[in-house]
Amino acid sequence: MRVVVTGAAGFIGGHLVHALTGQGHDVVPVDVAGPGGCDLATDDLAPLADADVILHLAGRPGVRASWGEGAAAAFRDNVTATARLLSACSATRPRFVLASSSSVYGSAAHPCAEDDPIDPRSPYAVSKAEAERLAREAAADGLPVVVLRYFSVYGPRQRPDMAFHRFIEAALDGTPVPLYGDGTQSRSFTYVGDVVDATVRAAGTPLPPGTVLNIGHPTTTSLRDALDRIAALLGTPAPTVPKDAAPGDVARTWAGADRAAELLGWTATTGLDEGLAAQIAWHRGRRCD
Repeated sequence: MRVVVTGAAGFIGGHLVHALTGQGHDVVPVDVAGPGGCDLATDDLAPLADADVILHLAGRPGVRASWGEGAAAAFRDNVTATARLLSACSATRPRFVLASSSSVYGSAAHPCAEDDPIDPRSPYAVSKAEAERLAREAAADGLPVVVLRYFSVYGPRQRPDMAFHRFIEAALDGTPVPLYGDGTQSRSFTYVGDVVDATVRAAGTPLPPGTVLNIGHPTTTSLRDALDRIAALLGTPAPTVPKDAAPGDVARTWAGADRAAELLGWTATTGLDEGLAAQIAWHRGRRCD
């Protein structure tokens, strides 16, 4: 397959490009970063539409960064860019996989199912919900769009602003770990290798246009428990520095992934301790380079 991957220089995108290339696909990596970068919000996107599959991971991440002036950037990179890319594909109609986020659900009292009402609580979450709405419109017009809602992805090469990256780096430095909120917030932490597996499966599986799939581990874990696991794996204490909870930071995300199991044959198979050990090894390896 000829596969276009947007956000190819990002955390998940980089892993995805590596996996697809290893499987022998013709991969076209697209990212705003680096020489010859493509800005999906302004550049000509017609050349990208000539593909078998488009995996659209590019966007402006982060709940905390999306408040204030960040709201406009989130709308530009998550909504305007997606609208333009969907429009560019309206004639050629490649299979289109849109990376969305569990943040569209708000806080979960039970495992979220894809048909549950959404409740986005930050400008970032609102922008992802709007991108999903655009995808549904394109699906109604016949574009084979699938939406994947990723849940709290972690693993090697995780972005520096994300919780586990901050936790591990602080612990390795022997400095207190910044902890936003009281640490009881819980997440369906999902290993990046599992997320890549699900995304590759979605790229190669004919699904009804407009299908939405949760891509997340079914177990929720609190930030405090995750930090204790990191400390145990490192064999070092991990004292914390309390920080105010970020606006829009929900109490819990909780993935119900039965639909992904049914339609993709996918489940998250990497346990948190195994995934954290792999991420810690990556952090340690960076320090030896």
